Amino acid sequence: MKILKDRFPNHSQSTLLSIFSLEYQKRTKRTFSRHHASDVIESHYQRYLSEAKAHPTAPVLLELANEVDLSPALMARIILDRFLQGLEGGVPSKTVINSMLKEPSLIPDQMLANNIYQCTINDYCYGPLVDCIKHAIGQEHEVLLCDKLKERNLSFLDENQLRVMGYDKTPDIILEVPIAVEGHIVHWIESKASFGDDHSHRTYLNEQFWSYWNRFGPGLVIYWYGFIGELDCQRDRGILLKDCFPTDIVTLSHATQQDRLPQDPE
Repeated sequence: MKILKDRFPNHSQSTLLSIFSLEYQKRTKRTFSRHHASDVIESHYQRYLSEAKAHPTAPVLLELANEVDLSPALMARIILDRFLQGLEGGVPSKTVINSMLKEPSLIPDQMLANNIYQCTINDYCYGPLVDCIKHAIGQEHEVLLCDKLKERNLSFLDENQLRVMGYDKTPDIILEVPIAVEGHIVHWIESKASFGDDHSHRTYLNEQFWSYWNRFGPGLVIYWYGFIGELDCQRDRGILLKDCFPTDIVTLSHATQQDRLPQDPE
C-alpha cells in the first residue's frame, strides 16, 4: 500500500484499495496456472494433510498459501476440490464447491472446514466474503446514481426495470430523455464502483460498453474511485468517462429554452 500511496498521493484510501485489488488480481492471474498443475495441487494437498495432523489448531492452509504466494481463498478452493475428489471419487461441481466455501460447516471434515474458513476471511481480494462486499459497494453506488438522477428530475429506467422489459444485457441506467454532458450526448450511464485501470477498462469496453453503444447510442461511465486519465479517449466515439456524477448536465428542455432566449422581441 505504501508504494501505491507514493504513486497516487492524491487518491483516497478507498481508491488505493481498489487499485491494490486490481493489481493483486493481475498478478494472481499471471501465476495461478503454475499452482493449478495436478502435481503441484497434490503436493499442496499432501503438505496440508501432514501439517494439519502435526498442528491441528494452527491455520496451516493459510500459512501455506502465504508461503507459496497464492491467494488464500484460491488455495482453499484448490484444496477443497482435491479433498472432495478423494471423498467422492469424481470431480465435484462448482455449485457444491461454492456452497462449501460460503458455508464451511457443510464440509464433512471439521479441521478442513476451519482451515477453509480462516483462508476466506483473511483474503482481501478473492472469496465469498470479498464478493459480498464488492456486490454491496456496487449496489450502494447504483443507489447513489439513482438518487442523483432523481434530484435532477431526470426520467430513467434502471437495470431491474429493463430486465422486466426483456432486455438481457444492459447498462445500469437508460435515460428516457437524453442529456448532454460537457457537450456530449448521453443515452445511458454505467456505474463502476472501482478504479478504472487500463486492463479492466479495455475488458469493459469489449464486453460491455461497445455493446451498449451499439444498442442504445453514446453513454457515460462513472468510475467512482477514479481512472487513468488517458483512458478517457473515446468521447468523440460516444463513451465519456467521469469519476463523479456530472454537475454540468444540459437537459432537452433546458437546451430548448436556451435556443429561444436569444430571439429578439417583435
